[in-house]
Amino acid sequence: MRKYFGTDGIRRIANTELTPELVYKVAKAGAYVLSKHMDHAPIILIGRDTRISGTLIESAMVAGFLSYGANVKLLGVLPTPAVAYLTRKLNADASVVISASHNTYEFNGIKYFSNKGMKIPDALEEEIEEIMESGKLDELTAVADKIGTSEYALDLVDEYVYFFRKNFDDEIDKYNKDDFIVGLDTANGATYKVAEKVFNVLGIKYKIINNNPNGVNINDKCGSTHLEGLKKFVIENKLSLGVAYDGDGDRCLAIDEKGNEIDGDKLLAIISQSLRKKGKLNKDTIVATVMSNLGLNKYTRDNGLELIQTKVGDRYVLEEMLKEGFNLGGEQSGHVILLDYNPTGDGILTSLMLIKTILEENKTASELGEEIKLYPQILVNAKVNSDKKYDYQENKEIKDAIEKLEKEFAGNGRVVIRASGTEPLVRVMIEGENQEYITKKAEEMAKLIQEKLK
Repeated sequence: MRKYFGTDGIRRIANTELTPELVYKVAKAGAYVLSKHMDHAPIILIGRDTRISGTLIESAMVAGFLSYGANVKLLGVLPTPAVAYLTRKLNADASVVISASHNTYEFNGIKYFSNKGMKIPDALEEEIEEIMESGKLDELTAVADKIGTSEYALDLVDEYVYFFRKNFDDEIDKYNKDDFIVGLDTANGATYKVAEKVFNVLGIKYKIINNNPNGVNINDKCGSTHLEGLKKFVIENKLSLGVAYDGDGDRCLAIDEKGNEIDGDKLLAIISQSLRKKGKLNKDTIVATVMSNLGLNKYTRDNGLELIQTKVGDRYVLEEMLKEGFNLGGEQSGHVILLDYNPTGDGILTSLMLIKTILEENKTASELGEEIKLYPQILVNAKVNSDKKYDYQENKEIKDAIEKLEKEFAGNGRVVIRASGTEPLVRVMIEGENQEYITKKAEEMAKLIQEKLK
């Protein structure tokens, strides 16, 4: 069992659990592991979201890197996919994103990216932990002229904006309409400036909300985890579409002009058909996770597409895509990976692909969304002791209850129970035909798990 890294890097309460001392160690060990085979001082990029703890964590991170002898470029507030893109574009040796993604402001986190702009694999995270625990950190100290240096590189955001202009300008311009207006919700997070830059340069009309971060309002009743405000905003302003990003900008969910949600499964279906019509959907396949709705299974089957499912986590989706040569994958939560553009989920990119498809097809967002029918689904979180969250697999009473539930829904639904990789939670997901009934069953199961794993 890993001590620090979860399914999406390290994520903890800032300054009490994710302390500057811990961050310093993570930085120093990470710099060593990611650059130990190099013959030059590594160059590492650092981006962050808008959390109040961001500069604190950044400072400790910089100190760790410089102490090892790495050189640092500080990108400032920038979405996770922008950091991933710039890592490849600038041929940097590695990069770090300081963010807790969709979590509330008191959390923060650390995500490492390789020189290919991809989240590092589990094996490298485990190696970083080994170095941190081995007592070897003092040996990794640069001296004299080997100490690293840092510099601000805030203007590199323009490279990311140009990436969108290069890939979308002609097509958006060809099909754009004067009455097509998009509502943007940036979750008071990492996209709060760059999203406007991108939409302005592409000439897409928009109205924006939740783009005034103050350090503590990131994801606060806004963004992709809280769509109620955007839904109201779209309907009241009679907008063509609403787009919501999460705190670090690697997720996107949408609201159609009628106020209906377009989740990650629907986004994958809509984008897959657009790519397929142009002969650009590799092997006519979508990669998703086991949390995908049964409706996506049915959609792909009925439309002659293949659906491959992985365990939960966009890193595992990406691994499967790379292994088999697929170029479209993602998660229900709005992580969509378009591998022809960027090797990580990119909220702005996903929204532009949706917008381009709506304009090219000359259909409304609701018309495209109705092409995939989703089964009722409920997700209930059981709050448990962090040290016991995997014990549901061993507890006899919980195991028996899960087996009984799985038998009940076999053939007419689905039960998925898993421990969160980032929080002290066990997630209970049930799909079935009756929303009220599956909600009752999920709440009963979550209550049992919560009581037994306090």
